[in-house]
Amino acid sequence: MFDIGWSELVVIGVVALIAIGPKELPGVLRMIGQWVGKARRMASDFQGQFNEAMREAEMADIKKSFDDISAASRDLHPTKLLASLEEHAREREQEEQRTAQATSDTPVSEPAPPEPTETAATPVEGQAPALMRETPDAPPTAPESKAS
Repeated sequence: MFDIGWSELVVIGVVALIAIGPKELPGVLRMIGQWVGKARRMASDFQGQFNEAMREAEMADIKKSFDDISAASRDLHPTKLLASLEEHAREREQEEQRTAQATSDTPVSEPAPPEPTETAATPVEGQAPALMRETPDAPPTAPESKAS
């Protein structure tokens, strides 16, 4: 605490013995011991009060957090949330029924078949004109073989 070593304490004791004298030294040491005891008690009380104040501050923070969570949980009602979801589902179902009913009331017309488009074959440069012939409608016939 005061960073006093043994050798320094012996020097202080010898000086006190010479200055106070051997008769009154025990009474003086007792009085010094009482002062040190009082100082320790005061320091311990101060430390206890300081720690108590810190705990109260921490408790106040914890209580504030708890109150915030409690308030948030009071605002959140699972039954209201469930009722809201059920109402939303009913509205969607009714909307789908109205849409299905509206589409069933209107006559369904078949879509017009797509118009055939004719594409003309264009010869590519470098290809022989024989390859670009249109295919005949009739299947090709096998060449007649000559029988001998």
